[in-house]
Amino acid sequence: MLHLICTGFQVAVISRDESRLEKLRQFLSPSACDRLHTFVGDVGSEEGAEVAKGALLKAVGQVTDVVSSLGFSWWQGGPPLSQTLQELHRVLDTLLLSTFTAWKAFFPLVKDNPEGSYTFITGGAGERLLMPGTGFLTLGAAGALAFALMVREEYPDVPCKLNEVKINMGVTTPERLGPGYVSHLEVGQAVASLVEKRAVSHRVLSAASPADLKALASQGKI
Repeated sequence: MLHLICTGFQVAVISRDESRLEKLRQFLSPSACDRLHTFVGDVGSEEGAEVAKGALLKAVGQVTDVVSSLGFSWWQGGPPLSQTLQELHRVLDTLLLSTFTAWKAFFPLVKDNPEGSYTFITGGAGERLLMPGTGFLTLGAAGALAFALMVREEYPDVPCKLNEVKINMGVTTPERLGPGYVSHLEVGQAVASLVEKRAVSHRVLSAASPADLKALASQGKI
């Protein structure tokens, strides 16, 4: 996002949490904040997504690119026999169903634009159990992977660039980096380059190392 702002893009961020948006504004310089538009909204329901879309269009007029990065990064509630159906619904709502409702609202804004793009951000948790007790995270993340696949297959000929960036590493802040983790700033720069360069479409770009992210950031593809 920061990279997109620095290259002249107007960037909009929607979050249910005003405090997160405030932290984002504080992170940016005053000049960068002039190109940042923040909205408090819930894209996890069809109604909320439509309200957020209306507010966004009223503020900026046109949307050219959408990056969908939804859900929570970690769930370790325990093995399935200790869980309730309600908890499974909550995880699926957060990781899968919100991906659908956001896509349904915002994909029509960019799908017919050859200079537009829609990018899903996913992770490797959907392909393996990260550790005991994370089973519901695997289910929700697998649903998001399947949804991104389904969209690519159902819409093979849309003019916009339609891609998925799959981060097969932990993502954290620079001061908390450790083995198996990558900085959220590196991820942001890589995704921004994909959006800006428009080098590929209908691709899964899997990043399993910092080197992969650097390649994506420099070339707009892996």
